Amino acid sequence: MNIEQARFNMIEQQIRPWDVLDPDVLELLHVVKRENFVPAAHKALAFVDAEIPLPGGESMLMPKIEARLLQDVNLKKHENVLEIGTGSGYMAALLAHKGRHVTTVEISPELKALAEKNLADNGVTNVKVELGNGAQGWPSGAPYDVIVVSGSLPVLPEALLQQLKVGGRLAVIIGQAPAMKAQLITRTGEAGYDTRTLFETSVKPLASAQAPSAFQF
Repeated sequence: MNIEQARFNMIEQQIRPWDVLDPDVLELLHVVKRENFVPAAHKALAFVDAEIPLPGGESMLMPKIEARLLQDVNLKKHENVLEIGTGSGYMAALLAHKGRHVTTVEISPELKALAEKNLADNGVTNVKVELGNGAQGWPSGAPYDVIVVSGSLPVLPEALLQQLKVGGRLAVIIGQAPAMKAQLITRTGEAGYDTRTLFETSVKPLASAQAPSAFQF
């Protein structure tokens, strides 16, 4: 496999058609080597339009979804980020290149170790991988400028909104299969939020995500 050709094809055939046109984001997809964050057994899948399996039954998001969320949160150099669901560390590495510092929370000790190794091997030093359940956010570093949830949530926890700074952005995929919506939620004031639907999709739920209450009618 010609790695650079495969990367070019991924960007041109999967990512650009998904309205990812920010030149900085497209350049970053060349800089941060996705294949270095893919488990060895699945290296050949590094650039395919699919979720890639990770240890413990988890998976990496599709490249076009990662790129679109990265573009739409519009991360600035001085901003601090919370990512929930570290996986292999790839999204954290992308965020780290654009922001000041990334706190990323992973519930699986095996994936935490994998992500830490991947980030270190790729020279990413401004990411802290925390072990824990981030489905309600991670209050210890709050408030954050940007929060990215790398997995879907059946319902949006209020706690996540509370951990955003005013002006901060939350990228999250909400709903249950087969109908989920990726949303960008901007905190406009102490109690004000602006919600924009980015696209419809269906991705694996975050481990330990809060189930919606079962209403009886």
